[in-house]
Amino acid sequence: MKRAIAHTFSLLGHPALLMPLVVLAAAGTNGLLPVVAAGAVAALVVGFSAVRVRTGRWRDSDASAQHERKELNLFLTVLLLAAAALAYWLGQPVQLVAGLALSAAIVLAALALRHRLKLSLHVAFAVFGAGVLMALAPALGIALAIFTAGVAWARLELQRHTRDDVVAGAIAGALAALILTFV
Repeated sequence: MKRAIAHTFSLLGHPALLMPLVVLAAAGTNGLLPVVAAGAVAALVVGFSAVRVRTGRWRDSDASAQHERKELNLFLTVLLLAAAALAYWLGQPVQLVAGLALSAAIVLAALALRHRLKLSLHVAFAVFGAGVLMALAPALGIALAIFTAGVAWARLELQRHTRDDVVAGAIAGALAALILTFV
């Protein structure tokens, strides 16, 4: 039962699912393009992972092996930077451009630290999302912060990460959220 709950938290806290929801909540009725963009980024990540699993390059879509995470993080970095550049070119709000660029920075931090630890992107993006929502819709931000504790527990319970991995993810997400508040 405990493992099933952990799997549920881990699935619901997956960045490909969580971040489009955060963008939707943050954008509200102010724009369809940010929501479509977040959904497109998530769909591309899911598609990339599915192809890697189907072709046998990855064991599963969790990208837990070091070579799998490196491929995923390189793909994510390029995708997020391209999305930030496109958003800028299309004249989107600076917060969207910065949010995409900061997301790429989180993934770059995971790449840079990969030989020392396996930064939890689940926790990083959950903390980042909670920070974004805290400034825009405090009740949603608090709810996501509480949910983030469940995501962190799940990543430890499922033995996908160590405590250091989870803490590094939380720090990366908090820094990104803090930087975004000054944009």
